[in-house]
Amino acid sequence: MSLNEIILAASEEPEVWAGANPWVVGIVVLAFFLAALGALVAFGNGREHS
Repeated sequence: MSLNEIILAASEEPEVWAGANPWVVGIVVLAFFLAALGALVAFGNGREHS
């Protein structure tokens, strides 16, 4: 395959959209980070700084 054929094949949109919905990925990542923040706060349990 020449470079032009590769570029043309890469630029064509696939017939079946294969990929995760960005909104779903964003919500899942946000939920993970909020859970990690909650775990950090729960682990700290309001202790004084050492």
